[in-house]
Amino acid sequence: MILTVTLNAALDITYRVPRLRPHTTHRITEVSERPGGKGLNVARVLAALGHRTVATGFAGGGTGEALRALLAETEVTDALVPVGGATRRTIAVADTATGDTTQLNEPGPVVTPAEWDTFLGTYRELLGDARAVALCGSLPPGVPVDVYARLTRAARSAGVPVLLDTSGEPLRRGLAARPDLAKPNAEELAALTGSTEPLRAARDARRRGAHAVAASLGPAGMLAVTGAGAWQATPPGRLAGNPTGAGDSAVAGLLSGLVEDLSWPDRLTRAVALSAATVRAPAAGEFDPTTYEELLARVVVTDHPTAA
Repeated sequence: MILTVTLNAALDITYRVPRLRPHTTHRITEVSERPGGKGLNVARVLAALGHRTVATGFAGGGTGEALRALLAETEVTDALVPVGGATRRTIAVADTATGDTTQLNEPGPVVTPAEWDTFLGTYRELLGDARAVALCGSLPPGVPVDVYARLTRAARSAGVPVLLDTSGEPLRRGLAARPDLAKPNAEELAALTGSTEPLRAARDARRRGAHAVAASLGPAGMLAVTGAGAWQATPPGRLAGNPTGAGDSAVAGLLSGLVEDLSWPDRLTRAVALSAATVRAPAAGEFDPTTYEELLARVVVTDHPTAA
């Protein structure tokens, strides 16, 4: 199975309005709710791709109960650890006139030392059956900033490949633990390295410890720098829609490609096609299989032979 970790899970709520205007009252035309947070989005996409997937992390309060009820309707196995605080909500307001989306993210619950210890025991037990693990997203209050470095070292000690998708100080410290793959976006990569040139920044991030770096570049697709070379995959034109969860779909593409032992160009093609299909979907973190297959055939991969 594939294990995903979401320490700051969320109940994702998407509102659709005819047009979003500041300082006015809006009539919502459609509401949808999904289990959210990066790792849960990744888990849902992995399950849709046919992989047995287990999700762990934290969930609590009435929001956490609603999240777990929705998760039970999916093919993802729930291994979330209960906490006393309430799981956060994220609100996406989709403007149907422009295709743009405004995102509002609540803070997560405070995690106590006892709750953290319970999670660590659950995580180590789950690693015993895992083929790969994704460590995803922001950290809730009370969790140590070096947590992803700790979890990466535990997975590597168990012989489980690690994909790291976070930002800021947790990313910097996590890289030093040598994850198999880091997946920052362009802004996170620039903040980490000080370089706004993606190829140079990805090479710098790899020197900091990751075996490979796959950087999301928005409309420009995704760039991967590995020990064997570097490639960029580009989607077919600019896509209007809701970008919530698109990066997480890309992570699912990369992680499924890892466990299936696909070539790097094929991993990137899958990741970019899934990401683009998610942008086009009406609800956050979803994708239409037909749209995905259509986009898969149109993604273009180019080689950067001097970047290894």
